[in-house]
Amino acid sequence: MAAYEYQALDNMGRTVKGVIEGDAERQVRGLLRDKGLTPLNLVPIDDTGEERGFKKTFSFRRSISTNDLALLTRQFATLIHAGLTIEECLNALIEQTESARARLVLAGVRGRVLEGQSLSSGMGNFPSAFPHIYRTMINAGEQSGRLDEILERLADYMENRQALQNKIIEAFIYPAVVCLLALGMVTLLMIYVIPKVTQIYTNTGQALPGLTRFILDISDLVRAGGVGWVIGFVIIYFAIKKALAVPKIRWRWHRLLLQLPVTSRLTRGVNAERMASTLGILTGSGLPLLDALKSAVGVVNNLPMKDALGEALRQVREGGSLSRALGKAKLFPPLVIHLIASGEATGKLDTMLVRAAEAQSRELETWVKTFTALLEPLLIVVMGVVVLVIVLAMLMPIFEMTQLIR
Repeated sequence: MAAYEYQALDNMGRTVKGVIEGDAERQVRGLLRDKGLTPLNLVPIDDTGEERGFKKTFSFRRSISTNDLALLTRQFATLIHAGLTIEECLNALIEQTESARARLVLAGVRGRVLEGQSLSSGMGNFPSAFPHIYRTMINAGEQSGRLDEILERLADYMENRQALQNKIIEAFIYPAVVCLLALGMVTLLMIYVIPKVTQIYTNTGQALPGLTRFILDISDLVRAGGVGWVIGFVIIYFAIKKALAVPKIRWRWHRLLLQLPVTSRLTRGVNAERMASTLGILTGSGLPLLDALKSAVGVVNNLPMKDALGEALRQVREGGSLSRALGKAKLFPPLVIHLIASGEATGKLDTMLVRAAEAQSRELETWVKTFTALLEPLLIVVMGVVVLVIVLAMLMPIFEMTQLIR
C-alpha cells in the first residue's frame, strides 16, 4: 500500500489537499469519490521532489528538520517501549506531529511498511529525511530486537548534536550582529555624512589634511560603486561557491581551514565529535566496527579528515589499530585518539568513544565561549577606533582653521 498526496474539489467547489493511502492510483481515486471529493491530481509520495501532475508546494529534499526528527525519534522510542507495533507507532506519530512535511514522509514510510518492507527499508525511500546513519541504526535495532533502546540512543545522539550546533551558532550571533551594525554605520557615514561635512571645507578653498583626503577618497569610492558593490559581492559569492564545487579546490580550502589558528580548532573539534559519537553509538548498538566506520566517514565534512578516516578504515580492515591509524594522520585531537586507544586496550571501545565525544563536545563548547568572550570587546574596540579615525578626519580641518584664526 502506497501513500499519495492528492488535490481534489469538495462539494462546494473548494480545492482541498491531503494524503491518502491505497494499493493503486485507481483505487485511491475511488476512495476520494466515496468521500465526496473530485480528484484533480495524485502524486505518489516519494523522495524525488520532482513535479509530477501538479506543482508541489515544497520538496522532499529537505523534508524534516533536525529538531522535528529528534522529537519524532523520542516519541517513536516511547511508543515502541509501550509495546505498540510499527504500524501503530507510525499512525500515532502522523496524528501527533504538527509538521505537514513530517506527516507526508511518515505516511510514505507507513505505506512501505504495509507493503511488507522493514522500517529501515521504508525509510530508505526518503534518504533526505532520514540520514544514512539513522537508517543504519534502525536496521541494527531491527536485527537485534532492541529497536526501542536504539531509538532512545539515536534520539540522544541527535539532540546532543543539535544542542552543540545551536550553542556554537548562538555564541557567534552577537559578534556577527556587532560586525553588521558597525559595517552599516560606517557605510552610512561614508555615503551621507562625510560628503556633506567635507563640502563645507572644500567651498572655503582650504587645503585638507592627509587623513581627511584619505577618508574622502574612500567615501567617493563607496558612493561611486553604488549598486555595483552589491552586484560585485553577489558575483564574488557565486564565483566562490562554484569554485568550491570543484573537488580539488574544495579539498585545498578544507586543508587551509585545518591550518588557520581559529578555524582549525573549530573544524577539528566539530568533526572529531561527530566521528566519535557516531562510532560510539553504532558500535554500542552491536554494529561491527568496520560497518560503523563506513557510516562515520559520511558524517565528517572536512575532506582531509574524511580521507584520513577512510584510510583508517582501510588499515582496520587489514588488522590495524584504529587509534594508531588516526594518530598517523595528525588531524584528530589527541584526547580523542588516547581515549580510543584506551577503549581498544580494555575492550570497551564503544564506551570510550562516547566519552571521547562528550569530552570533545565540552571542550569545544568551552573554547567557543572563551573565544567569543574575547572577540566581543575586540570588535567594540575596532569599531571605536574606526569611528575615532573618521571623527578626527572631519575635525582636523576645523582645528587647522582655528589655528589660522589665532
